[in-house]
Amino acid sequence: MIHLALTHDWELRGDGSGDIEEIQFAPMRRLIGIYKKFGVRTTFLPDAMQQVRFRSLQEKHENLRRDADRWDEHAREAYAGGHDIQLHLHSQWSDARYGDGKWELKGEWSLLKYDRDRAARMIAESKRYLEELLSPIDHTYRCIAFRASALALAPSPHLLATLAALGIEIDVSIAAGFYLDNQTLQLDYRKCEETFLPYYPRMDDARLVSTKHESIVCVPLHHFYGSRREVTKQNLALVTGRLGERGKASTAQKPRAQLDTQTSGAARAYEKLIAPAIKRKHFVSDLSRLNYPLMREMLASIRARAHDAGLSQVPVVLTNHPKDIRDWDAIERFVGEVAEAEDIQFVTLTEVADKLQSGEFHVRTRSPSPG
Repeated sequence: MIHLALTHDWELRGDGSGDIEEIQFAPMRRLIGIYKKFGVRTTFLPDAMQQVRFRSLQEKHENLRRDADRWDEHAREAYAGGHDIQLHLHSQWSDARYGDGKWELKGEWSLLKYDRDRAARMIAESKRYLEELLSPIDHTYRCIAFRASALALAPSPHLLATLAALGIEIDVSIAAGFYLDNQTLQLDYRKCEETFLPYYPRMDDARLVSTKHESIVCVPLHHFYGSRREVTKQNLALVTGRLGERGKASTAQKPRAQLDTQTSGAARAYEKLIAPAIKRKHFVSDLSRLNYPLMREMLASIRARAHDAGLSQVPVVLTNHPKDIRDWDAIERFVGEVAEAEDIQFVTLTEVADKLQSGEFHVRTRSPSPG
């Protein structure tokens, strides 16, 4: 049995921009409508640092108070409707400034760039916000799962120990194969020792498997390699759509929308159109970035890896970014198909944590080196 935990990073854009109704509230309501149709419960991972910062400035800006109140209402309604709420945060909100209706985010994007005390304060404050928000609905509510800012969890001499000390039981930040090196973020998860099953991490580097039971468990984000054919088809459709949007913006004499913040022109064309035709593309399993054929390829990968694991029960974590959803029909079709599958059931991250604690899910350790 595959226990599929569908999670959602619920947030504004990384620079603090975006209409909060359009990219947070409305997508959450639409997702919940889909899940209600199929009797599915999932996990929302709100960027609690964003909300903490909204609250810190609400006395000066009434619009921030209104948005923060609606944020709370949506989170409570999702939880009361059976969905899980767990912790995500983006540390760049730590020094955010607001003026003329716009946010300017001054903090580092990576928690790895903060010292132990500063990181601990951010995590503790965000965790406390969620628990104080939801415990009046359910006195048993606990914030026990965490996804790091931009997946930046490892290596760190203190971050895992800090999470465990604050009562976090599972982390869902590690995405094997993910690599990024630019001015904002530097992450290298290309050589993770465990890429599929839950494992006890080495406490100074979550990319490595510990030789003993630790106070926290890492459950990797699923990843797969999309076929050349489907990746190329999806990217051609995206480029065509974006070129159309640029044409409309030009006609309306509006600023042109850039295709990407890192690459453009020939480099962008190679990355999106030529490279996928040469080799298969690595995907973190994020539903917002996949069309339906790629979702089917992802599901085939999950089933194959679960079979190869040789275990009777396997938890698998997927992600989704409601602000970036490209194909709502594909998501609804995927959820409906999985809901009917006999070998898959949807679970929340709280349920994953409970099954890990009870021993229903195997947690990997690494054999000590000889001698």
